[in-house]
Amino acid sequence: MQNNDVKGSAGDWRALSVALSGTFMSTLDAGIVNTALPTIGQGFGASLPQVQWIVAGYFLVISCLLLLFGRMGDMYGRRPMTSLGFFIFTVASLCCGAAPSLGLLIVARLGQGVGAAMLMANGPAIIMAAFPGPTRGRALGLLGLTVALGSLTGPGLGGMLIQGFGWPSVFYVNLPIGLLGFTLARRFLPWQERLRDETLDIAGAVLFALGMVGLLLALSHGHDWGWTSPQVLSGIGVATVAFAAFYVWEHRCPQPMLDFSLFRIWPFLSGNIVAFLAFLSMFTNAILMPFYLHGQQHLEPLATGMALSVLPLAMGVSAPISGYLSERVNFATLTSIGLGVMGCGLLWLSLLNPCSHMARVYVGQIILGLGAGIFMSPNNNSVLSSAPQDKVGLVGGVLALVRNVGMVSGIAVAISVFEGVQGFAQAGGAAPSDAFMAGFRAALTTGGCLAAAAALLSVSRRRLFTAKPAQEHRVVHKDA
Repeated sequence: MQNNDVKGSAGDWRALSVALSGTFMSTLDAGIVNTALPTIGQGFGASLPQVQWIVAGYFLVISCLLLLFGRMGDMYGRRPMTSLGFFIFTVASLCCGAAPSLGLLIVARLGQGVGAAMLMANGPAIIMAAFPGPTRGRALGLLGLTVALGSLTGPGLGGMLIQGFGWPSVFYVNLPIGLLGFTLARRFLPWQERLRDETLDIAGAVLFALGMVGLLLALSHGHDWGWTSPQVLSGIGVATVAFAAFYVWEHRCPQPMLDFSLFRIWPFLSGNIVAFLAFLSMFTNAILMPFYLHGQQHLEPLATGMALSVLPLAMGVSAPISGYLSERVNFATLTSIGLGVMGCGLLWLSLLNPCSHMARVYVGQIILGLGAGIFMSPNNNSVLSSAPQDKVGLVGGVLALVRNVGMVSGIAVAISVFEGVQGFAQAGGAAPSDAFMAGFRAALTTGGCLAAAAALLSVSRRRLFTAKPAQEHRVVHKDA
């Protein structure tokens, strides 16, 4: 995909604006909607298990459709898929704000998930095509900055909108952003010739979706239902059967949705593994830190939000710098440093106690955010650069899928470790605060160890990359 209006190898910054618009809208929406959940539940008189489907349904749809829409982007082009993604997300946002019942709101959120999956799967591919030269690291660094800004803005903006205009406003705020993104996509993304000799693998998409539904339901509710409950075991069973059938089908299908030969490319496979471990470790902090700040530090919601905003702010500082450096420094060096810093941040936070000064919390969040920003841009660059150009949309879908599954898995691991250690401490006669801190420390220590394991794996990748990381590494296999 080349834009005829753009000369040279500096990259198409106008096309980048399309990817950044979709990324900012999706990350902003996540933070705003999470802030609005209590108000929405109160407005509809709904319980927490019912309200959580506003988030869970959205997440499930995205995870089920990422690979499909990445593949469709490769087949039909980024322009139609991205434009349609903006259109669907914008219309669904309007329907969310106007929903007269919780059920219709959840249905509209599923529509938002469809649009978001189109944008997430094709955003990295837009950047890959628009920046084929050495400036790609800079573009991916700006993408990391946009993720941080969306995450940083969401909770605060959501609180102001809810207080001033009610919960529907958190959905209506997407309308101008979505319309802007749609306009930019139609104007700046060039047409791409359709791959007419290839067909869409519908059967594979259905099997994959069934597997993801079973897996994510089991991971999301394992701590509520019990890991040996019939519901969780059924979800794991459905996932196992569906993924096994998907694997067999993809090897027999003439035009498979997922080309499993990609996993023989070691930079691709190892990059996705370390990304999964990185997000898994990060979300031990994301799920438990709010409870520590509220229950142990006794902070008000506004102060809690400010403390949690420090992490994406630090990430917004380090991500562009790391993206720039990834054009000159070995990918694996940067990802290993970033993961090591993340591990140090989690271990620092695991040493907190109920009387800790808030400065220690801020320092830990800053360390963790800096590490995450250092890690993400070069790792995304290494994974995207390792795959053939005609499958870059699919690779973008895999990256987003790994991120989402890592988040859910991190929450499941954190809560399971926390509740297990807390229960053991309570059984031993510990006071409630001491029992909470025992579980908190165990969960964040687990996260730190996972980040350290990812760093060790990342170090092992260093020999696979040359001193010029901007070059494409599309044929480097594990046995190279």
